[in-house]
Amino acid sequence: MRRKRKQRKRRRRLIILAAMVLLVVGLCAGAWQLWTYWGAEKETAPPDMLASPRTTEIMVMGVDPRANDTGRSDTLLVVSLDEAAKRASVLSIPRDTRVEMESGVYEKINHAYAYGGHEYTRESVERLLAAPMDGYVLVNIHAFEQVVDAVGGVDMDVEKRMYYEDPWDEDGGLVIDLQPGEQHLDGMQAMQYVRFRDEEGDIGRIARQQKFMDAFLARVSSPEVIPHLAQIVRELSSVVETNLELGDLIRLATLIPDIKGNGVQSDMLPGVPGWWQETSYWLPDIPAARRLFASRMGVSMTPEVEARTERDAREYAEGLPEGLTDVNGTMRLASPEEVAAEREKKAREERKNIRVRVLNESGIKGAAAASAEALRIQGFVIDNEDVGNGEVRDRKETVLTVPTGTAALFGELPFPCVVREADGDTAVLRIGKDYGDA
Repeated sequence: MRRKRKQRKRRRRLIILAAMVLLVVGLCAGAWQLWTYWGAEKETAPPDMLASPRTTEIMVMGVDPRANDTGRSDTLLVVSLDEAAKRASVLSIPRDTRVEMESGVYEKINHAYAYGGHEYTRESVERLLAAPMDGYVLVNIHAFEQVVDAVGGVDMDVEKRMYYEDPWDEDGGLVIDLQPGEQHLDGMQAMQYVRFRDEEGDIGRIARQQKFMDAFLARVSSPEVIPHLAQIVRELSSVVETNLELGDLIRLATLIPDIKGNGVQSDMLPGVPGWWQETSYWLPDIPAARRLFASRMGVSMTPEVEARTERDAREYAEGLPEGLTDVNGTMRLASPEEVAAEREKKAREERKNIRVRVLNESGIKGAAAASAEALRIQGFVIDNEDVGNGEVRDRKETVLTVPTGTAALFGELPFPCVVREADGDTAVLRIGKDYGDA
């Protein structure tokens, strides 16, 4: 019974955090569009990370501070802001997302804040999305009702009857009692809406968070509220930690109507629910997540990002514990061996499109034919006319020159070989005398 009470308390905190974060996204989105501080350039990202000169990526966290504790971070969003287009997108990352905290160590992402604060969480998010975060917003949850009341409440279409009682809630008991239908919610009622939890779990909760954010942005963008934005931002300043000055927040909050008018795209991190040893997880689809995030940033996946994504997805699959299934136990996740087999199948299809020439420059009889056969076994299509002797007979080192971005398609060869990338669409293997050392 005590364990169930603790779980209920954690769930209640999660909903408060989510709601508070969404309030800050609504009020601060315009301000964060100019995170680069009036034209200051963003730091150059490594080549294997997503980056866009147009967008600013902001990590938004809900924090539950405590007297003798670091607190908890159970809500996590990444906001991408395009200043020129006056657009924003929000990616919700479920609290149970299983991520790599550091090399070889996997945990739920909501543990990161307790381990190392917002910096540790930022590092985990950057590893997950392969994208640098330009800034962060930390939100204290304890002013939710006053913020909603400060804008005069919100208009919501409550999708169904919502009733729930929790006498053990740490805030002195909880009663949620909302009727379905369109209605105007004050701060207390809005709190009930965002705290309600049903059988849909994180997926349903995130959908309601996004619905609430839309309603809140609509209210903030209304003629009745816009003249009072400065005062609202001042009220938020005590519950928001950021490195923008209050004056900048107030001045830039006036951009919110444009963002609302252009629409805010909301997504949840692609993935599947998992269950292992009585613990729930959200298992991200790393390639799908990065493709989605790249599209929100308005950029394409570079060969370097693609290569990193393939490597990260492979390592993630290999790190899944044995026996992990989806929450219903009906879907068996692919084993590392199956993932590797699928990856090899895809690689063999791509190898068919690469022309390979094999030149024997070692003076070793039959080396070209044997090497060509080794490559054919990997799936490369090699015509007989592309196999023969080179211009020299005393090359010391075997060198394989491949088209840029295709080195990963050439697996291990049964002889020593140096692999180099170069422009062009043909791979050339020049066999040297070290071939005889194999």
